[in-house]
Amino acid sequence: MSLGDERETSGGYGGTGQTRTRLPESSGDVYGGARRGGRSSSRSLVTVVGVVVLLIAAIAFANRGGDDSASPSGDENQPNSSTTAASGTRPVDGKSAGIPGGFARDEQGAQSAAANYSVALGSADMFTTAGRDAILQSIIAPSRVSGLKATLDKAYTPEFNKNAGLNEDGSAPTGYTFVSRTSPIGTKVTEASDTSATIAVWCSGLLGLAGDNSTNPVTNSWFTITMKLGWTGGDWKIVTYSQKEGPAPVPGDNRASSADDMAKAVDEYGGFTYAR
Repeated sequence: MSLGDERETSGGYGGTGQTRTRLPESSGDVYGGARRGGRSSSRSLVTVVGVVVLLIAAIAFANRGGDDSASPSGDENQPNSSTTAASGTRPVDGKSAGIPGGFARDEQGAQSAAANYSVALGSADMFTTAGRDAILQSIIAPSRVSGLKATLDKAYTPEFNKNAGLNEDGSAPTGYTFVSRTSPIGTKVTEASDTSATIAVWCSGLLGLAGDNSTNPVTNSWFTITMKLGWTGGDWKIVTYSQKEGPAPVPGDNRASSADDMAKAVDEYGGFTYAR
């Protein structure tokens, strides 16, 4: 998938990116001995599954880029406070299938919904049938659920899971920790009315298997998801959504953590409920 490529679908989600790490001096850990960057996949996988599929489907070695320590200064380079400041309003009190729900019928509520739905769609639960069904029932518009479920069931096959390094049922093999997380960085409203809203969510994602002999170590990507939400059943639900790469920052020179440290971080650090 090339930069700027964007597709819209009733079920596609995700994005690819590339990351740069400074490798540990010792080569005893696969996390320190492997450097991976941009990944690509077929158009069908982009449309059907999105970021979680794209990040696993193919691996390519990335060339290290230049390093620029200069930073802009001056008021003209500062973001508009209205686009970055948190409102301080708690998004919701209720949850369904562990996903926040019951968002306000306004722009802030739509942004909160889109951010939280991005997290759900990029989670490890999407790789299991039960987890995926629960997510779709919770966040997709009722009229779209059955069609999207059929499409995703054809994508998340036992063979696909095996190719991703997982067991056929989507669980991680013994001795490994499967990591699939999406973290919203910010949201933007591109259209809004009383019954619909289009929200762009800028995200960073983690995906891979943490384990001593993993051939798919956990990597990072940056992507933007654009969701069209509809007001139905007293809440915002996804009608369609699309994805594209970036914006991606200049990669840092952090050393890659060991497989054990990565697995511990996933187990010890929980997620968030996102609000505007």
